[in-house]
Amino acid sequence: MQEKRVCVSMRILFVVFILAPILEMWLLIEVGSAIGALPTIACVVLTAMAGAALLRQQGVSTLLRARQRMDHGEVPAREMLEGMLLAIGGVLLLTPGFITDALGLVFLLRPLRGALIDALLRRGLVQVNTAGFGSYGAGRSAQREDSASNVTIEGEYRKEE
Repeated sequence: MQEKRVCVSMRILFVVFILAPILEMWLLIEVGSAIGALPTIACVVLTAMAGAALLRQQGVSTLLRARQRMDHGEVPAREMLEGMLLAIGGVLLLTPGFITDALGLVFLLRPLRGALIDALLRRGLVQVNTAGFGSYGAGRSAQREDSASNVTIEGEYRKEE
């Protein structure tokens, strides 16, 4: 079983590092011959700039949602997955080429990214483990239910005279 996973991983790496750049070069040459070199370069630069702006906006949005979840005592597992896909999408958009730009957009557009995360979770390719999250997550809510009479409120006080 482990050997099959290694074999599949090697095939994926072969495609990513050998075939993908060849396909990107071929597509850039075809587009360049159809619309010209300068418009092709302009398209590549514009997609990189648009991708950087979209990455910034989506990254801040994801960070704020993660912060909200943590403030409510929940594990921001989905937001962590989104952050990972955002980073991959940003790298893909900054890489010159149209195929990488298309994949980068899949990772940067929230509805597409959400569908991808749902598919990964359904297939079991990504597992979320909330154990050891500290005072947040399932341990905190279970502790709250078990000791409802023992409430501790943390804070600071000062004596005013």
